[in-house]
Amino acid sequence: MPMVLSIYCRRLNKNGIREIENHAFNGTILSELCKSEWDISETKISHLPTIGLESINKLIARSTYNLKKLPPLDKFRALIEANLTYPSHCCAFANWTKQNAVLHPICNKSFIKQDPDGIDFELDEDDYYHTLCKEEVQVTCFPEPDAFNPCEDIMGYNFLRVLIWFINILAIMGNLVVLIILVSSQYKLTVPRFLMCNLAFADFCTGIYLLLIAIKDVQTQSQYYNYAIDWQTGAGCNAAGFFTVFASELSIYTLTVITLERWHTITYAMELDRKVRFRHAVVIMLVGWVFAFTIALLPIFEVSSYMKVSICLPMDIETPLAQAYIMFLLVLNILAFIIICTCYISIYFTVRNPNVFSSNSDTKIAKRMAILIFTDFLCMAPISFFAISASLKVPLITVSNSKILLVLFYPINSCANPFLYAIFTKTFRRDFFILLSKFGCCEMHAHIYRTETSSSVHTSHMKNGHYTPAPKTSDGTIYSLVPLNHVN
Repeated sequence: MPMVLSIYCRRLNKNGIREIENHAFNGTILSELCKSEWDISETKISHLPTIGLESINKLIARSTYNLKKLPPLDKFRALIEANLTYPSHCCAFANWTKQNAVLHPICNKSFIKQDPDGIDFELDEDDYYHTLCKEEVQVTCFPEPDAFNPCEDIMGYNFLRVLIWFINILAIMGNLVVLIILVSSQYKLTVPRFLMCNLAFADFCTGIYLLLIAIKDVQTQSQYYNYAIDWQTGAGCNAAGFFTVFASELSIYTLTVITLERWHTITYAMELDRKVRFRHAVVIMLVGWVFAFTIALLPIFEVSSYMKVSICLPMDIETPLAQAYIMFLLVLNILAFIIICTCYISIYFTVRNPNVFSSNSDTKIAKRMAILIFTDFLCMAPISFFAISASLKVPLITVSNSKILLVLFYPINSCANPFLYAIFTKTFRRDFFILLSKFGCCEMHAHIYRTETSSSVHTSHMKNGHYTPAPKTSDGTIYSLVPLNHVN
């Protein structure tokens, strides 16, 4: 009978068992019979009991996909080898060692304190048993973590854990303020202002992505191995991945459209019939939204995957389709950069040409937009470079180091854009104080800005000593980094 119990206890694999109660081994001889090896492979067990694990030497849990969380490690006092389903679980044992005292009864002081005649004695410092009992044993675990999922927390480095909070709060609050001011402004929503709204929303989504990652990092700190499977295969990681791809593609698309709109406005400044109308901008941005939404949705439907790494980026390139998806995004982003460079080279020669009409404000727009666009792509350059090498299956940096790029380079523009595009401009300050004046605050500042704007518009209507219509692309109400006409 004991042998039958031993076999049954050790071989629980390949059956429909779903749960083992905590008291299953309590007060029975099963805990003694199961002390060598426990095989629960190909079962539906979702958690292990917290009682009865102390005597297990070997744990086998292959293809036990429901077992996503391990009990506290101190329950595995005698464990020497583990063969598990998920590599992340082996991270629990990677730096965990225990002394031989838990494996050898002779190391138990209550066992060796007395000799058979009842005479007390203690082991000498150099005694063999003392050395044996102090020896540390490390658990051998399979499968080992791969390069995509190293044994570390989501952020990996402590300075990144702090920095990501600062950056995501800055990105969310900065872009949210810009959106509120733009939408609530009493001035007409022009094409540049509308495009700025789209850019601010895209950067806001980047902040949301970083917030989701930061929250999960705090929740799983020092125990990510127990949450890795639920996080990376769950809705949270898919949502975070969707936000970052959607935001990235919409931001690049909007920056490209802003540049093309500036190029078109300056090149055809005197041909008002060729001006980009608001309805044109709406259609163009609608295409961008549909494109960004579709691209971000594809990994959820198994074209690449967001669950490959803890930071939920589409790094899966195992299939030709997944590899083509990543290469398509990278090539598209590089193409957008080339278009932007080409447009600004053309703008430069246009504003330098004395035979072509271009207002002073349009020239300032071109210069400031050039600085911002090149700053954006300069920050994206290292990410694109390393992403291309990884997509060609020649990775130049590890996933751990890529997290540094994720925090230090990827979101910098999302934090900087609202300040460079709006908050640092006089036009934004005007709208900000006018909005506050509606609530009875800063009414004097609001009155000053209203007066300055009226004066600026009147001055822009006077050219060469006679009254002319002001170019509508330079009326001081544009946020594409346009200062008021009287501001240097």
